[in-house]
Amino acid sequence: MASHFGGTKQGVCMAWPTQIKDAGGIRHQFHHVIDIVPTILEATGLPAPVSVNGISQKPMDGVSMAYTWDKANADLPSTRKTQYFEMMGNRALYHDGWVACTTPIFAPWKLAGTPPPDVANGYKWELYNVAKDWTQDNDLAKANPEKLRELQDLFLVEAAKFQVLPLDNALASRFASPKPSLTAGRSTFSYTTQVTGIPRGDAPNLLNRSFSITSEVEVKTDDEGMLNTNGGRFAGYGLYVVKGKPVFTYNIADFARFRWESKDPLTPGKHTIEFEFTYDGPGIGKGGTGILKVDGKAVDTKPVPATLAITTQWDETFDVGSDTGTPVDDKDYACPFLFTGKLEKLTIKIGPSQMLPAEKKAAAKKIGERD
Repeated sequence: MASHFGGTKQGVCMAWPTQIKDAGGIRHQFHHVIDIVPTILEATGLPAPVSVNGISQKPMDGVSMAYTWDKANADLPSTRKTQYFEMMGNRALYHDGWVACTTPIFAPWKLAGTPPPDVANGYKWELYNVAKDWTQDNDLAKANPEKLRELQDLFLVEAAKFQVLPLDNALASRFASPKPSLTAGRSTFSYTTQVTGIPRGDAPNLLNRSFSITSEVEVKTDDEGMLNTNGGRFAGYGLYVVKGKPVFTYNIADFARFRWESKDPLTPGKHTIEFEFTYDGPGIGKGGTGILKVDGKAVDTKPVPATLAITTQWDETFDVGSDTGTPVDDKDYACPFLFTGKLEKLTIKIGPSQMLPAEKKAAAKKIGERD
């Protein structure tokens, strides 16, 4: 919630037994997550990098929190004086113990709402002295309009400085629109070792298209584990081996799961496990036919009536060789489900997207209808 502290005001624990002597001490200075790296740099005596791999770096905007470690500094004013917040039109500005913020029009997960057409001036503002009222209970906007105006003006200064402008309060359409990605223009992806934590936007996009996932493995009896997954309990897919048997599970937003499984476990030795999906496009969220193959032979084939249309689970990542999030099916395994065999190579091939340009707007509407 960019306008209030719900979900953004968090405590942080710092421990360094040989240097921080006030173990268990509590500090109340206001800081931001961008202050963590400057703190580490000061602790290690390292300067901020001027360039990385030949690319000039912008100056860091965070400030060190190391001064708070000394018990004598427990009540010093924070060295972070100002911080802006903004997300989809909701915004706030912290400055020297005060916060000015906009009142949300509706809950942030209600993507079907209609935001004010005037994003700059169509929102009500609130004002809080969070140095004394950290729960943001007493709105002082009417009692202190001068302070409110001061912070509103300062927000515009910070917004210009950090490329927040122009303000945009689009909801579902922003969520559904294509984003810059390392995978753009690529149709084949190969992985020769375990890799985890690849963000959804930089993973191969399997939605609204045909695709294949091929894993070359060497196993012993009863080896198992995750070969490839993107998503988890609430949406996504997983290709894995459970109790020696290859499985592919496709999870449609926890409404339905489709499962392909070999009847026989893998024999010891080298094998090729492949899942091939033929999409019933054009259009979004269409069904298709999946074939699970072992060493080139189909071991399970079934059609599905629909697929994920907009996104896989957005709070999980693309993993090869283990699952760092939640299971795509809790009945099969628990994370991290590290593959116990030898994963020699995993290759993903994707066909062209069959999402029609005119369907982008419909996709955004579908998100709102679902909510």
